[in-house]
Amino acid sequence: MNLQHQSTNNTKTLAAQLGAILADKQMMITTAESCTGGGIAYAITDTPGSSRYFAEAMVTYSNEAKHERLGVSKQTLADYGAVSEQTVREMAIGAAQAAEADVAVVTSGIAGPDGGSDDKPVGLVWFAVFFNQQVSVQQQVFTGDRAYVREQAIAHALAMTVKIIESA
Repeated sequence: MNLQHQSTNNTKTLAAQLGAILADKQMMITTAESCTGGGIAYAITDTPGSSRYFAEAMVTYSNEAKHERLGVSKQTLADYGAVSEQTVREMAIGAAQAAEADVAVVTSGIAGPDGGSDDKPVGLVWFAVFFNQQVSVQQQVFTGDRAYVREQAIAHALAMTVKIIESA
């Protein structure tokens, strides 16, 4: 698909831009991903020289992994669910601490084709970026099939991270 090809090129460009910023600032980044399944980490590490700024990645798909690896509270997961502002906020803090990284980018969402509800439709993705000891959170609802929702989410996470670091 042409749209997916454009999105892939955009992802490569954004990952390279993020890498240049991180290298210039001598910062380390980590990812903790759910619905994107390691796609953000793949995009970042696909850029040559990424070992200078990439610490590690975690794919925390299950609630147990979010709790055990990232310290997301069981109460948060019970009250708000895995796909929520509260959960990605805790994921970002936990990922940054676990990796001792300056920046953490995390996702949790519903890529589809099923699993959605009226409150949380297929395509809903929550994003969080930990930077400068603060967490910025956004949500987006993407359209398309599972692969395209994930690709859009990866590109959005990279763009969001670039914007946050550049505006500091």
